[in-house]
Amino acid sequence: MFEKTVQFIQEAYDTKEFLPLHEPVFFGNEKKYLNECIDSTFVSSVGKFVDQFEQMVAEYTGAKYAVATVNGTAALHIALKLVGTDENSEVITQPLTFIATCNAISYCNAIPVFVDVDRDTMGLSPKSLKTFLAQETTQKAGACYNKITGRKITAVVPMHTFGHPCKIDEIATICDEYNIALVEDAAESLGSYYKGKHTGTFGKISAFSFNGNKTITTGGGGMIITDDEALAKHAKHLTTTAKVPHPYEYIHDEIGYNYRLPNLNAALGCAQMETLDVILKKKRELASRYIDFFADKNIDFVTESQDAKVNYWLNAIILKDNAERDLFLKETNDSGVMTRPVWALMNRLEMFKNSQCTDLSNALWLEERVVNIPSGVRL
Repeated sequence: MFEKTVQFIQEAYDTKEFLPLHEPVFFGNEKKYLNECIDSTFVSSVGKFVDQFEQMVAEYTGAKYAVATVNGTAALHIALKLVGTDENSEVITQPLTFIATCNAISYCNAIPVFVDVDRDTMGLSPKSLKTFLAQETTQKAGACYNKITGRKITAVVPMHTFGHPCKIDEIATICDEYNIALVEDAAESLGSYYKGKHTGTFGKISAFSFNGNKTITTGGGGMIITDDEALAKHAKHLTTTAKVPHPYEYIHDEIGYNYRLPNLNAALGCAQMETLDVILKKKRELASRYIDFFADKNIDFVTESQDAKVNYWLNAIILKDNAERDLFLKETNDSGVMTRPVWALMNRLEMFKNSQCTDLSNALWLEERVVNIPSGVRL
């Protein structure tokens, strides 16, 4: 049934060998910088490439400060702690997301609350958020509290799904109205813009990921960005085991985390940032070919909204129902073309099955239909 789709994807990549979903590409100064790093002997969390990588990401996104971390989950964990998320609080997020979003919330011993997504962006819905806050919360002493549980809501965490920005400006306005910190999970959206602003720059603080399957990679790695100098300094302190600077004494003034990105990984990141524009150009070219191909196939290819410029990290299609989705997954994977369904909704997982939820009709609809197709860059 989907033979033509398999053939098209194989021809687009000029191969009939196994096609992964998204593999990294290294065509710049990666080996040169890695050798420099090794020769310097600074391969751990101190070195010039860490500082350089932070500066490059800050400049690219338009943020004032960037703090490199060992992975994106660690970045989000620290971001949430910095806005006051703890065991007595709740965090509103979307159920259609990768597990890292909810893991970071759980690391703070906080409780996730799930609101619906929009079908067009696949990201947190401002309408669903506004409805929940209006009906289920109250204000006390300039903070937002859940009427049912009595817990303080410390953050809203939207995730820019597959690099597609959600309606983040509307979400930011709602967060301001209800005195809740906006913490963006921008893990998948390096290179994506909404109304001319880079994702991750709308809220108080945000987190990016540079895992091996991301648009650029440091092997593992993440980044916190913010315009708040105090938050940035505290983020660097917490991620460096909360060690008080001293020439030789070991003094730690709070519970800290060994979350700093090694210089070796940052060297890779610097080289990757130098080639980011080429990678994004190639990814948009691939997306354009997919758009043309699926136009007459009765299969919806997820494209950017009028207000967005998308990195097309993972290309996605929407099938008519879960039966067609399952058939598509089987036929493509059996043919050596890796495809995968969207994540299981977080509220379906054992750990979060008792979490408070709004009506999740859109998330459920997307869960049954969305499939990712090969999105790697072939140069």
